[in-house]
Amino acid sequence: MTKTKFAIVGYGNIGSRHAHHILENPQAELVAVASLQEKPSGLNCNYYHSLEDLLANESIDVLNVCTPNYLHCAHSILALEKGIHVVCEKPMATSVTECEQMIKAAEDHEAKLFVVKQNRYNPPVAEVKKLMQENVLGNIFLVNINCFWNRNENYYTQSDWRGRKAKDGGCLFTQFSHFVDILYYLFGDVKVLSGRTKNFNHNYIETEDSGIFLLETKKGALINFNFSTSSFEKNMEGAITILAENGTVKIGGQYLNTIEYQKIKEHTIPEINISEKSNDYGAYQGSMSNHDRVIENVIQHLAGNEAMMTNAQEGRDVVSIIERMYGAVVSI
Repeated sequence: MTKTKFAIVGYGNIGSRHAHHILENPQAELVAVASLQEKPSGLNCNYYHSLEDLLANESIDVLNVCTPNYLHCAHSILALEKGIHVVCEKPMATSVTECEQMIKAAEDHEAKLFVVKQNRYNPPVAEVKKLMQENVLGNIFLVNINCFWNRNENYYTQSDWRGRKAKDGGCLFTQFSHFVDILYYLFGDVKVLSGRTKNFNHNYIETEDSGIFLLETKKGALINFNFSTSSFEKNMEGAITILAENGTVKIGGQYLNTIEYQKIKEHTIPEINISEKSNDYGAYQGSMSNHDRVIENVIQHLAGNEAMMTNAQEGRDVVSIIERMYGAVVSI
C-alpha cells in the first residue's frame, strides 16, 4: 500500500495533534516536521528549523500548516508553488487578500488546498446540517450563537503572537472562527448589520475579548452572535440555537458537542452528548478534536474517493465574513 507522505510546519499544540493523527493513520506517513522548537523526544521523523530547508530536502505529498495565523499564507504558498498539497489550519489566513493569493497559487501549480474546519464533523452539527438540507425546519426565523470561553493570562504569555493584532487578528480569527464556519456551513453567506467589541478583562493584549454582532441570512433570518474569552475560570458554552417555522433546536455544550434541546415537527434527532473529544491543551480546552477525520478526508480525497470537506473557497468565504464583522464594529 502506497502511503500519503505528510510533513508539518509548526509543532505547537495543534501541530502535535496533527502529528498524532497522521501517525495513527495506516495510510499516512509523517516524513518531516519544521519548527523553531527543539525536536521533541520520541518524534521519529526528520526535523528542520525552517520550512525552506524541509521543502528543499524532502519529497512529500502534503504539508500541514500549523503555524500562527499570520504565517498561514506565506507557509502555504511556499508549498503550493512546489506542487505540494496543503492542509491549512484555521483561520485560512487573516485577510481575504491572503486567501485569494493562496487559492491562486494552488490553481497555478495544480495543488489541492484543504482548510481545517473539524467541527463540521461534530455529530450534532452533522444532524442539524441534514435538517437544513432536507428543509425539515422550514423557514428559519432566528439564530443565536453563544461562544463563552475562558482564556487567561497564561494562555497569552505562552507565545509572542497570541493577542497581538497583526499576528493573531482577534477572537473571531483565533478562538471563534469555527463558529463562524458552522454559521456559514448551515446558512451560507450572511450580511453583517452591526457589531460592538470590547476588551473587558485582558488589558495585556491588543485585541478584543468580547463582542456582539447582528447578522442576517440571505433568506432574512436574524442572527445574534455573542462571544467572549472572559467566562469565569473555565469555558461555559459554545452553542447555536435555531428557531424556525417547524421547530427549535439547540446545539450546545462547551464546543458544539450535544443536542441540548429539540422540538421539531414530526422529527427527532438522536440523543447526542459527547464529552471526551475536546482538544485538551492542559491549561485550556478548545473545540472538538476531529482531526483524525480531517486527515482521513485528505487521504481519501487525493485518492479520488471522497469530496473535500472544506475547500479553499469556503475557507476564504469564512475569512470574508470575519473581515466584514470587524469592519462593522462601532467603537464603544
